[in-house]
Parts: sequence; C-alpha cells; structure tokens
Amino acid sequence: MTNPVELPSPWRDARLTVVVPTYNEVDNVALLVERLLALPMPGLHVLIADDNSPDGTGEVADKLGVENPGRVTVVHRAGKEGLGRAYVDGIGRALDAGAEFVAQMDADLSHPPEALPGLLGTLLSTRAGVVIGSRYVPGGQLDENWPLYRRALSGWANFYVHTLLNVRIRDLTAGFKVWRADVLRDIGLDRVQSNGYSFQVEMHYLATQFGHTIIEVPIRFEERTSGASKMTAKTKIESAVMPFRLRWKHRAKGE
Repeated sequence: MTNPVELPSPWRDARLTVVVPTYNEVDNVALLVERLLALPMPGLHVLIADDNSPDGTGEVADKLGVENPGRVTVVHRAGKEGLGRAYVDGIGRALDAGAEFVAQMDADLSHPPEALPGLLGTLLSTRAGVVIGSRYVPGGQLDENWPLYRRALSGWANFYVHTLLNVRIRDLTAGFKVWRADVLRDIGLDRVQSNGYSFQVEMHYLATQFGHTIIEVPIRFEERTSGASKMTAKTKIESAVMPFRLRWKHRAKGE
C-alpha cells in the first residue's frame, strides 16, 4: 500500500463522491470505506449502492453510514440488476446531491483507494473529462495472483473493443476512474444501455464521442482476497454484443 498524494488546497476539499456498487462484499466493504475515509480529502463522500446482497453487505453498509454521518450514504436496490444499472443509479444520485466529481471503483479492494488523490489531481491539472486508473499503460501493474484466464480475457476484451470502436484507450474495460460532473451530465446517463461490465466500455466510448479528453494513469490492480467474481456467462455475452450496438446507436455525436 503506497501513501496517497497530498493535494493542495482547494483541490483536497473538492466535493468528490465515490460510487461503490456492492453485491456479496461483506468481507470487503468495511475495509474499503475505512481506507477511503482515511484519505486526506475531507470533501470525499462514499455512496454504496447495494443490490440486496444476501450475505449481509447492506447491513454492514448501513452501520458504516450510521458511524460516518454525512460521509457515507447507502442506497438499497431491489435486487441484482447488474453493475451498469447500479452505477447509473449511484452516479445519478451523486450528481443530484451536488458532487463536483464522481469516482467509480470496485468493492473488492482490487482498486487501490490511495490512488484516488492522484487521479483527482491529474483531472484538476489538465483538461481531461475523466481520468482512468489503468492497468495497461507504462507503470501499470497486475497482481501476480490474478488468474491467467482473467488476464487473457481482459487482454482479448480490450483488443476486441479497440478493433470495433477504434477508441484510443489502453484499458477500455477499466472500472477505476474519476469524472467531472459536467462531463457526466453532458454524456447523459439516460443514454447508457449496458447492464453489466460493458458499462465501462460504453461510458468511455460516449465520452470520446462527445469530445471529452480521457487520460490514463498507472495503478497496481490487486486480486481479490475475499468473495467471488460477479462475471457470469450473461455478462460476457452482453460485453461481446455491446460494441456492435454502440457502433450503430452512437455512431454520431448526440444520437
């Protein structure tokens, strides 16, 4: 674990909401929130969108909300509708609550919370609309324990989407990033079709279609130590089909 970057004032006080979708992450969510709230960012707020986890994640999240009033909000969703729907719900609520910046990250501790100040600092010091914590730019790393089949699947997915959509991002499937609120409003969450992991690709594609700059900064991606991956056959099929749908529906800005 590396020490977080110390941002200068007023950057460190920016209203940043970190949206964290959860489903069966009872062993991870408390530690993630602890590490997020320990960052030198007093304006950071955590929004947990739980899809009615049967393992008690929602109850743990509620306790975190009570223990950290004003800094942790919990949204209880009706059921497991997919990562994309959880993000659309959480991001929409963050924007309605007045967030200046919105971060996305997984609940399984694969994304290092300590990298968040650096991502926000890069966003604020450039014209970027979104900054991605990337596994595949120089300096980016993958945990040595990440299974070979996951490496192969991730590499193939990025190659496949690059070929179809011609988007100049190395880590197109990345789930760790910080957005400017006005960029998210410009894209329009009502345009987003994805339910599963293809949400990440769709958001990156829409950002480029609307002329927003995307910057990638290296991170170390860790393998989860608790819980199980939520990647299913259904989400894999959606991820394979979505690039074709994107080419057709969003082939021109504003469609």
